[in-house]
Amino acid sequence: MTEVLSSTDFAAPIDDRWFADYVVGETYEYGKVSVSADEIVAFGRQYDPQRLHTDPDWAATGPFGGLIASGWQTAGLMMRLYCAHYISAVASLASPGVDELRWPAPLRPDEPVRLRTTVVESRVSRSKPDRGIVRTAIEVLTDDDRAVLTGVAMNMVAVRPA
Repeated sequence: MTEVLSSTDFAAPIDDRWFADYVVGETYEYGKVSVSADEIVAFGRQYDPQRLHTDPDWAATGPFGGLIASGWQTAGLMMRLYCAHYISAVASLASPGVDELRWPAPLRPDEPVRLRTTVVESRVSRSKPDRGIVRTAIEVLTDDDRAVLTGVAMNMVAVRPA
């Protein structure tokens, strides 16, 4: 089970969180999760069959000096934490995408990570005033604050009903 790691969290619980609850400048941290070497290899074999994800012996001599998780697996860890703690369970409508998705450092087996979110923009839709667009800076960080994923997520979030 993951948990809130920042000193504060949203005032509204995830099942009663609406557009107005996403305040620009607010930062929250959640975690921790990790993946084992076996999970990295299984994911790599199915979805990202590069030797640095699927062959521990080869990976030991490769460019990262060992097995690393696929960036897409790291994105999956981010999404698990994002859905469990950050994005509304009742008002999330969809996401048009993630901008500036980067994997600045590799994720190693059994390395715990946490998610840091910062609301960078929150505006009501001009064409559909029953919802807003929330842009969130996302960072997946190791215990030594090394970023293994960064990006800016966009979400459409419903306005609280009258």
